[in-house]
Amino acid sequence: MLGIDPGTRLVGYGVVDHAGPTITYVECGVLKISTEQAMARRLRQIADGIAEVIRELSPGVMALEAAFHGVNASSALKLGQARGAIMVVAAVHDLAVFEYPPAMVKKAVVGHGRATKEEIAARVQLLCHLRRPPTADAADALAIAICHGHTGPARGGQERR
Repeated sequence: MLGIDPGTRLVGYGVVDHAGPTITYVECGVLKISTEQAMARRLRQIADGIAEVIRELSPGVMALEAAFHGVNASSALKLGQARGAIMVVAAVHDLAVFEYPPAMVKKAVVGHGRATKEEIAARVQLLCHLRRPPTADAADALAIAICHGHTGPARGGQERR
């Protein structure tokens, strides 16, 4: 399962195998996107980076943080563009995409919907048996993948094709 924490400057990704209650960590990281380029080129960087992760790790499904309504319309629009680029890459690689609201991810991983970044990172570290907590964006991506494994489409995940 590939979890993605979308962004236009940083894109977190995390891959886990999930068999029953067992979670096996595969890899996580952050794609750093150049903020000095035009948006079209940034979206290409995002798409190329996610495509490379998919080719290298061969996930069977993608879980993505659902869009939330922010205060800043410009930021929300840019985030929507990044999410769109990521979804196109998933479609090109024939991956189903499931979306989870941030509160659902937090509840599935930490136990309550208002978890802090630190709580998420600590819980992901524990669940994935990592020596140290991953960076915030990578931890969020792993949490999204773990949420999909725990809740899945049968319990609230929304598939987008």
